[in-house]
Amino acid sequence: MASKQRTVERTRARTGTRGKARIDRSSPQAERGWTFLSNHAHVLLLLAKEPEILLRDAAIRVGITERAVQRIVADLEQGRYIERERFGRRNRYKVHLELPLRHPIEAHRKIASLIALVIDG
Repeated sequence: MASKQRTVERTRARTGTRGKARIDRSSPQAERGWTFLSNHAHVLLLLAKEPEILLRDAAIRVGITERAVQRIVADLEQGRYIERERFGRRNRYKVHLELPLRHPIEAHRKIASLIALVIDG
């Protein structure tokens, strides 16, 4: 039990929270509580940019819990938008750029278009 408590305390010290990801409240979008892209898109973009990112780090960067990121990754895997490869104790994620976006309004575009717009742009 003491070991678990130390791990929790280290996590809190590293993230500056009580176990939840910290959101940057100084950004303009944080004031209004919404963004143009969903959390699914944010996680997908992070996995495309940094295929070996830890889900804990992705959670902090997106501003959601690690468990929420795990659910999003499961959704993306189930939809075949990403593939998880195991390397020892780490995962590496491969994004399938050729697949279309999911909503009917943007279904004429591929995942590659979104990534090019946000990451490569």
